Amino acid sequence: MKLVKMSLVAAMVMGASAFAIDNVKVSGDAKLYYGTSNASTTGSGGTIQPATAGGSQSGLFSKNNSAGDTAVRIGATGDLMKGVSFGVTGYAVSSLGLENNLVSNTWTGAHGVTGNGSSATAQVDTTAWIGEMWMAATLGKTTVKIGRMELDTPFAYSEKWSVVPNTFEAAVVINQDLPDTTLVGAWVGKGNGQNTLLNGTTGLGIDNTTGVIGIDGIIGKGANQNTFGNDGAYAVAAVNNSFKPLTAQAWYYNVVNVADAYWLQADIACSLVKDLKIGAQYANMSPKGELKRIVNTLPQSDIKDSSAYAAKIGYEGVKNLKVSAAYSKVDKDGTLKIANVATNNLSAAQSKLYTEAYWNYGYVGAPDARTYTFAGEYNAGFATLGAQYTDVSIGTTSTLTQLVGKSDTKMKEAALYASKSFGALDATLVYFSTKADDQNIKAGATNGSRYDSVLAMLQLNF
Repeated sequence: MKLVKMSLVAAMVMGASAFAIDNVKVSGDAKLYYGTSNASTTGSGGTIQPATAGGSQSGLFSKNNSAGDTAVRIGATGDLMKGVSFGVTGYAVSSLGLENNLVSNTWTGAHGVTGNGSSATAQVDTTAWIGEMWMAATLGKTTVKIGRMELDTPFAYSEKWSVVPNTFEAAVVINQDLPDTTLVGAWVGKGNGQNTLLNGTTGLGIDNTTGVIGIDGIIGKGANQNTFGNDGAYAVAAVNNSFKPLTAQAWYYNVVNVADAYWLQADIACSLVKDLKIGAQYANMSPKGELKRIVNTLPQSDIKDSSAYAAKIGYEGVKNLKVSAAYSKVDKDGTLKIANVATNNLSAAQSKLYTEAYWNYGYVGAPDARTYTFAGEYNAGFATLGAQYTDVSIGTTSTLTQLVGKSDTKMKEAALYASKSFGALDATLVYFSTKADDQNIKAGATNGSRYDSVLAMLQLNF
């Protein structure tokens, strides 16, 4: 069966059937990530920037405007008996003390900090945790997976663009008895994502009083697993491929005492024009319960549903070249963003909309956001070269303005990247230019100025 962008399903099937009886497979990777920018201020609205506030040493590659991190992942999978498998993954993150000399920030907030007598008045802690520990059992065409794991669903998923991903404690059931159809049911009880309702807001820079550090805003201090949302969440889904060029999926979520949500998506390989691919998305989130109570404590707040639609067209008819264009529109005055609810949804959580930016998350899923995205990628042999341009315009929104201060905002991002594998070593270098009204706001100005950023990422696979 052909599935598109369904790594949750693929992971479950692999976890239950890809390993021979008694076979144990160990794998992992080590990462070194660096980011820097020449922004002189951090801006408002919880936006992600690869730097802390400027000061006298602000500038591209300066210590105060740079972030660095290392992470090690080691995982093992195997079979306990026929049809029963397991998986365990451990993570460790360390700044290697770089915050004392080369950078003033880390990528992940999982470290935490401890006060001491250093020039930064705090040290960044080395932290290790078990990110995954699950068991899966298969009977016929039904698989059940229980434990701590990564998930990949439209509204609740592990964000994997940073140095470490967030994970969940969940139970997932998948059935493929119906022809060309995959049915999914899930209960998500806990997660270690930075959750707005529980973990508070994220921050930039090393803060010795709150222990909040990191630029990604994904995982909280210690990577501890906490109750997902307010009381956990249920999800059900159906993925169908009966008409072979088309993969259609429908998801429904009940984030208990927080919101109901659904996501519809269809991706088709056009039969009239070879190598032309077309996609459409529609999503809706309806707040309820505890979220209504929290937001209603704000003056003049107004709880409303959030909905969005998106369309994408891509062409792969030229050898080694992929190009695409996408558009999305989010309705006005919604409370939640059309973005991940497992990380900081009201700040800079990543979105599964086709138009998501390369780096500046938190914009395309905001209420009253209109977004255009153009992207291209070419395998030049010596490296894979890519470019993406994202243009977002956010109108006036009452609820979101009170929560995160983002209204009447425009954000333009142009990203260029090059990726190359040297055997087991993967290397990526990214340059991007950002012009956002709520970032890099100079003294006396009302809107932000354009700034440049550079990311360098190394990953050694073993």
